[in-house]
Amino acid sequence: MINRECGNYKRTYQSDMAIFPVPLQRYTIIAIVLIFYLIFPLLANEYLLNLAGLIAIACLGAVGLNILTGFTGQISIGHAAFMMVGAYTAAILNTRYGVGFVLCLPAAGIMSALVGSFFGTPSLRIKGLYLAISTLAAQFILEWIVNHWKWVSGGAFSSIITKKPEIFGWIPAAALMEAESMMRYKYYIIVILLGMGVVFALNLFRSSVGRAFIAIRDNDVSAEIIGINIFRYKLTAFAISSFYAGVAGALYCFWYEVANYESFTIIISIDYLAMVIIGGLGSVLGAIFGAIFIGLLPIVLDIVGTWVGDTFFGGVNTEIIANFQVVTFGAMIIFFLIVEPEGLNKLWKNIKDYFRVWPFSY
Repeated sequence: MINRECGNYKRTYQSDMAIFPVPLQRYTIIAIVLIFYLIFPLLANEYLLNLAGLIAIACLGAVGLNILTGFTGQISIGHAAFMMVGAYTAAILNTRYGVGFVLCLPAAGIMSALVGSFFGTPSLRIKGLYLAISTLAAQFILEWIVNHWKWVSGGAFSSIITKKPEIFGWIPAAALMEAESMMRYKYYIIVILLGMGVVFALNLFRSSVGRAFIAIRDNDVSAEIIGINIFRYKLTAFAISSFYAGVAGALYCFWYEVANYESFTIIISIDYLAMVIIGGLGSVLGAIFGAIFIGLLPIVLDIVGTWVGDTFFGGVNTEIIANFQVVTFGAMIIFFLIVEPEGLNKLWKNIKDYFRVWPFSY
């Protein structure tokens, strides 16, 4: 007799609410933690640590945007602006007021949450493309403030140099002596915070707040009829998403030890929107997949573009490589929107489902 997966055999509340109900999932997560938290940092060189750190920061920011866009259905094209608020908040507190790294992170998140909630107030009356334009206005307004208010950045196109990230005054001695050790120290901080952010997001959508977000996304009129306060939960989604963005922006600031508005332009906002679209809207794992994909795509395109330039154009042409990257990037977004709207997360789910029922696919 074939034992097939059918029905619900959960007998306790704990098993029903488990984040990873299947043992294989738990073992996979343990393996990933061991690889990226213990093995990879010890074996990777400075280049790989820098790449992995930036991708981890992007994962945290993408998870935040997916909470707003993927789970709540509120389109935002100003995510990089809220990251910029977090970066400059952390830089100002750290350099001018001597606030430590540990306290700068929540302060940056809270300030970004307040700013994001302010720009999210139009969501009560508008949605869809009109809301996207509203968040786009936030991008331009915040960029203008950073460039023209001397108290914020010190003047037009100025940067703020931060101190090294210390944990209550402590920095590993090896990190002070060697650049690679410092990068490894920062990497550990980022991946720990990323893990905390992912766990919070996974639990958020098992709560009444997360279910309200999903109800608003599916049909806001029906959600309001059943008693959900639309305005409150939309602002809450903006606040949580912006908090993630603020923390990610602060981490980016301390990663390079400088706050510069050029790291948070409208192009970066579009990149983050592409991450959640390609990774899969309404999926925490999809946001991580999308961030990894977008983070590695320029490197792969650079290698392919160099090969194309050497093979067909008699040498490397930087203009051709740059145009090739832009065209391929746009084509990938269109491809996923048409072929697989649910993104990389759906492809991963198909693979899991295939091995779950193999060889009895019927």
